[in-house]
Amino acid sequence: MTTITFVRGDITRQSADAIVNAANSSLLGGGGVDGAIHRRGGPEILADCRRLRASHYGKGLATGRAVATTAGELDARWVIHTVGPVYSATEDRSELLASCYRESLRAADELGARTVAFPAVSAGIYGWPMEDAARIAVETVRATQTAVEKITFVLFDERAYDAFAAQPH
Repeated sequence: MTTITFVRGDITRQSADAIVNAANSSLLGGGGVDGAIHRRGGPEILADCRRLRASHYGKGLATGRAVATTAGELDARWVIHTVGPVYSATEDRSELLASCYRESLRAADELGARTVAFPAVSAGIYGWPMEDAARIAVETVRATQTAVEKITFVLFDERAYDAFAAQPH
C-alpha cells in the first residue's frame, strides 16, 4: 500500500530514494524546480544528462516521459527527470501530464526506489492551473500500480500545498 503525503517546502532539501525533476526536454537544466535541482545536486546530474543526450535522447526527452540520473549532492539516490506539458486552454493535454507521474513511478520501480518526492509538474512556468494539476497528479499516483511505498508531494508555496492537500488521497 502506497502512502501519499504533502509537505510545503523545497524539493531539493527532501530525503527520498528518488526526487522527481520537472525538467525541460533538453535535460540540461533550466528555471524553477529544474534549475534548483541542478544547482543543489551539482555537476554530476548535468554530466549524466549530457550522457543521456549523447546516447538515447539526442533530440531530448519527449513530453510525458521520464528518465533517471544520479542525484549528485541531493539526499537521494536518483533524480527522475520528467517533461511536463505546457498548459493549453484550447487543447486537452491532461493525459500527457498524467503520463509524467505514471512514467516517473515506472522509472522508480525499475530502480527499486521505495520513496519518491514529486513537485507539482507543469504547475509553475508551464502554466497549468494549480487545482487541476493537483487533481491529475493525485488521481494518477493513486491509480498507478507501483512498488513505491511512500510518495511525497513537495509543494513550494501555500497555494500549491492547499490545492494538493484538498485532493482525496
